[in-house]
Amino acid sequence: MAGSGKHLILSSTPLQVLLYLNSWYFAVFFVTECLMFVYKGVMLPYPSPNLILDIVLLLLFLGVEILRLFYGWKGNLCEHKLAMSVSVAVLVPCTALCVYYLLLQTFVLRLEFILNAILLCFYGFELILGIMCISTFSWSSVY
Repeated sequence: MAGSGKHLILSSTPLQVLLYLNSWYFAVFFVTECLMFVYKGVMLPYPSPNLILDIVLLLLFLGVEILRLFYGWKGNLCEHKLAMSVSVAVLVPCTALCVYYLLLQTFVLRLEFILNAILLCFYGFELILGIMCISTFSWSSVY
């Protein structure tokens, strides 16, 4: 029906809810991680160059995660496959940074391990739903 003004809504509600929950979870994660770095810097024999590297990587993680969430929100709500593809692509460095904080930093506290494992679960679900959205948006443009 050309010109009828009807538009089939293809955006994913589960993905949007997951992105919303992940944005709040990451805010809590970031603040908690900053507090743990203060604790580790004071209480543990943390080498200064390693501490600086871990803090710089955490700030980079914050920037990349904000970028990923922004493109995920916009791509899903606007049903734009390029923005969703950027969001899914930026998920790769976010996952790498999460694995770094999960396993590779100088000192990994149990709380950090748990927080990063939860974040990886978010990433897994968002990857699946993001790919499904990109697929749905791609097929919708074919008539």
